[in-house]
Amino acid sequence: LQSVASYAPQMGMRYELSPEPEVFLEETGIISFGESELELIFAPGHSPAHLCFYAKNENFLIGGDVLFYRSIGRTDLPGGNHQQLIDSIKNNVFKLPDDCEVFPGHGPSTSIGFEKMNNPFLM
Repeated sequence: LQSVASYAPQMGMRYELSPEPEVFLEETGIISFGESELELIFAPGHSPAHLCFYAKNENFLIGGDVLFYRSIGRTDLPGGNHQQLIDSIKNNVFKLPDDCEVFPGHGPSTSIGFEKMNNPFLM
């Protein structure tokens, strides 16, 4: 978050400084709110400390910019690492059930099984 102020203008990006977090989430664990739970899944590569959030009971993943329909997140921005992203998806995200619906940061939803079979970046 701190490095955005230095690289965003160079890339022609507008930005607003994010507030500093009061608490940092661990790489693994459970977040509970109400009767819902989200499992933390560490998936660096798009960014160094990227987390995905898996709702086991409902079988969906909030993936952010890790996995997209037939694509993966960018790794050309500061802190990105292509091989680390591929490894994160294959070793952490693809452990989820094939019928798990994935909601990326933008674009259409997809499923783990579909991406295992059809994502050209992961074959």
